[in-house]
Amino acid sequence: METTTKTCHHQALTELFDGLVREIGRDALARLPIEKLAHCGTQGSRLKSSRPNWKASRRRVGGVLEMTIGAVFAAAFAISVYAQEFLAGSGTPAAAFPNPDRPVADIISPIWHDEKERDDAGEPRQLVRLLGIKSGMTVADIGAGSGYYVVRLSPIVGPRGRVVAEDVVPEYLQNLRNRVRDRGLQNVVIGRGEPHDPRLPADSLDIAILVHMYHEIAQPYGLLYNLVPALKSGARVGIVDAYGPTAEHGTPPDLLRCELAAIGYRRISLDRLSGSNAYLAVFVPPSVASRTRPEAMVACKAR
Repeated sequence: METTTKTCHHQALTELFDGLVREIGRDALARLPIEKLAHCGTQGSRLKSSRPNWKASRRRVGGVLEMTIGAVFAAAFAISVYAQEFLAGSGTPAAAFPNPDRPVADIISPIWHDEKERDDAGEPRQLVRLLGIKSGMTVADIGAGSGYYVVRLSPIVGPRGRVVAEDVVPEYLQNLRNRVRDRGLQNVVIGRGEPHDPRLPADSLDIAILVHMYHEIAQPYGLLYNLVPALKSGARVGIVDAYGPTAEHGTPPDLLRCELAAIGYRRISLDRLSGSNAYLAVFVPPSVASRTRPEAMVACKAR
């Protein structure tokens, strides 16, 4: 019976560790202080060689196994706090929407230039001020890429707020998970969307930002239509892009306004950002009921 129980414990531990390795990676697992428990287990095994203490030793070994299992679960829970992930239901399918009547730029990089260069231009500071981002808000970074805005918005929204990082590229999301985990950002959640659907939780967002990526959206009408249910009453959508054609990784402001108006969004401000050839356009979204129905949408032509 004792051998069977120990074998069962050993198999359980093996499966737990294997699962943890798959979930968080060997590098992260190597940083956990499990080796202290393993040392305790070695001491417990030596104690078992003493016949008078055999029962006490067995209890110790069993206790160490329970402690190790508990430590694995605790570690898995603690790590899962960072870079939590969400799964929202699917919205209206892509086939229901018109395709954009203009070039769609390739997704060439998760990083827009060098981060220091971007900081020096003061882009995040301007975006936060113009959108009124503050503590306690929930902000979605759609097309989060490397997480440039995610790590900068996290301390601004604070422990009562949340940053929702969304992207469609799996490799970008994995790198972002690692970055968020390494920084210990507990107010960040991560999710994979689709080109026509960000798949964000309903009625969850105060602000959504799309930064230097609108020209890369293959299904802008679908994405913006399916974004609406996630926006709270009074929410705002901020889009940062460069002045220039979409084929050259920019979006003309008039074309942007036309494409969003086709869904029912209303532009309320347009500001040129200092330090770069970019602007921030801020939109008020329609209600779920007042959105233009997909079959009634007409794609805007680039001039």
